[in-house]
Amino acid sequence: MAKGKYQDWLTDEGLLKLEAWARNGLTDEQIADNIGISRSTLSEWKKKYSDISDTLKKGKEVVDIQVENALLKRALGYEFTEKTKERMIDAESGEFKLITTKEVVKEVVGDTTAQIFWLKNRKPDIWRDRRDIAVEGSLNTASSMTDDELSERIKKLKEKLGLDGNE
Repeated sequence: MAKGKYQDWLTDEGLLKLEAWARNGLTDEQIADNIGISRSTLSEWKKKYSDISDTLKKGKEVVDIQVENALLKRALGYEFTEKTKERMIDAESGEFKLITTKEVVKEVVGDTTAQIFWLKNRKPDIWRDRRDIAVEGSLNTASSMTDDELSERIKKLKEKLGLDGNE
């Protein structure tokens, strides 16, 4: 396949390679490098040739789904069976074979970091750290008050708290 010739990449073989590279997690820049073109040329090809664009999307979609599934599995926790194998001599043949000697069911507990990541991205309106709060009106801060206003404010607060001013 000649490097840098779009016609070669529109064939079944070329599209299959593009899909495989995308599925294997290569970035557009790495794919362009494999083809022998610049990243901007690949972008132009994607605009001009829907087969190339669709194939790359299809390949990336598969990997995205796999990663989503792995993240969800890690967030929720899972069980697996660990097999211990030992090399032993087969009595009949006299050859060494790997024999399963023990099977243990193990549990991987849910990962709170994965859970937080999942929730912050899937339900940002509920789980994001930053909240946007609108405040209306004006704020009277001590620095913007006159001495008389400040004294009056202190007097009212003391009355409210039941302090007589002698403390």
